[in-house]
Amino acid sequence: MANAGLEAADDLAPLEAAARGPKLLRVARTRTHEIGPTARPVAVPENLGDLSLPKAMGQVELPLHVRWSGPPMTYDLDDPIDRARVYEQVLREGTEDDVRFYIDPDQLADIFDELVLPASVREVWAGWLDRHRHL
Repeated sequence: MANAGLEAADDLAPLEAAARGPKLLRVARTRTHEIGPTARPVAVPENLGDLSLPKAMGQVELPLHVRWSGPPMTYDLDDPIDRARVYEQVLREGTEDDVRFYIDPDQLADIFDELVLPASVREVWAGWLDRHRHL
């Protein structure tokens, strides 16, 4: 009897692999420069350093359009590791309003080289930092 269940699972393995295969190929074929992460605009507000705008401090929970994968999480912006995770997500997924609220330009400059960012996002923000370092 124990072998009967094992044989049934073995019989399904090729079907499961076939079902997964074409889906992966379709996803891979849809990634182009016009569709996918590199096509997404990067939000870079000109007034990021405006001190009159409200800024996030302490414990924060990112909105769903920024942290859309996984359960809600609370981050502590006073913790360097949490701050880096928030900055990565906001720079990748956030709107200009999100960037203004969650990102401190001085702290961004301090940790920028340590952030894990897609090349397209890193390139845009590296340019912004180069233009604004002297301010």
